Amino acid sequence: MALIEGCKHSLDIVVPVDEVESETERVVADITKRAKLPGFRPGKAPASHVRRLFAGEIRQQVIENLLPKALQRRVEDENLKLVGTPDITNVKFTEGQPLEFTAEFEVAPEFELGDYIGVEVPYDDPEITDADIDLRLAQIRERHADYSNVDPRPLEEGDVAVISMRSVSGVEEPMQQDELLVELGAEDTIADFTENLRGMSPGESKEFDVTYPEDFGRPQLAGKTVRFQATVKALRKKELPELNDEFAKDIGDYQSLEELREEIRRNLYAERQYEAQEAARNAIVEKLVDAHEFAVPETYISRQIRSRVEQTLRGMAAEGVDISKLKPDWDQVVAGQRERAIREVKASLILAKIAEREAIEPTMDEVDREVERIARQQREPVAALKLKYRKDGTLGRIASHIQTQKTLAFLFERARKIATG
Repeated sequence: MALIEGCKHSLDIVVPVDEVESETERVVADITKRAKLPGFRPGKAPASHVRRLFAGEIRQQVIENLLPKALQRRVEDENLKLVGTPDITNVKFTEGQPLEFTAEFEVAPEFELGDYIGVEVPYDDPEITDADIDLRLAQIRERHADYSNVDPRPLEEGDVAVISMRSVSGVEEPMQQDELLVELGAEDTIADFTENLRGMSPGESKEFDVTYPEDFGRPQLAGKTVRFQATVKALRKKELPELNDEFAKDIGDYQSLEELREEIRRNLYAERQYEAQEAARNAIVEKLVDAHEFAVPETYISRQIRSRVEQTLRGMAAEGVDISKLKPDWDQVVAGQRERAIREVKASLILAKIAEREAIEPTMDEVDREVERIARQQREPVAALKLKYRKDGTLGRIASHIQTQKTLAFLFERARKIATG
């Protein structure tokens, strides 16, 4: 076996004459059975006649039958783990001679695991302050706010305007909303809306420009200046509920405001602990990738790039972007994704090898629980969804994901956490 580059290898394979002749006779016999030749009953034409008339088909069929078998035999003999589809070249097939060909292919990389226990990572247990709880309470109050109509007058800071608006220019796809609530001066209200709506009264219309931030949540609007035609339809005043024990009882199974605050504290701690641990786990993976140098098959890299691009496009579509109108430079896209894809593939291979060494496996109960969770989310029968996932391979991907998460948890538990505070 010759190494070409990275994980790409080639094999020169020879199929012995006797095996070629045996396969040729089998193919000739098969064609003789089905061939309808003038002057001969089905299956009774002389083999020499069939060989002459169907020489090209026989040659092709013999090659197609023998190549994969010979390659598979050689691969098993040399204990190779092929990746992707082999490229077959230099096929030499002359009557009375061995069949020869060259197979070029990639193999799964072999590498030695370095140290993975006790990886040093920065980590701090989260601290939840009263200010954090106050902020979350304020957000809950906002969600339970009441809006009352106010007699028509010019809009002021803090008012909630009910507006109808449509885009005039600045976007490819027209935008229109009939009843949009805009709170003037609110933190999440774009300043251009506040500035242009301030002083308008119900019934008045106006055209104005709105420049969206570069990091705006909807990609089709991020960084763009859009001209809107807006009409103020009504004026409302936001009334926040009073923070007291009654408020706590109204929003959930809490006996007092203090009990609600404690629940918020626990939830905030769990959220931030998960985020901190996720950051630490990612840091462990990055360190392991840096510590292991080995070649990665191009097949794996291409697959990962495709997965990353598809995930990005799905996210853009979910944000309302018409991806059919995108005209990206795909060569540039692939080049931009390559380095990250290589690291992700390496990480996956390293984690799989650690899982194998430590005998970390997903249990059937864990896989079932995840399928049940998805079934509840999608409101589908569990049995039907599990059958579907078993057929399309999703069940295997779920098991693989669970194994990865358990491996990351294993590495985090045994990491050396360095406090940064």
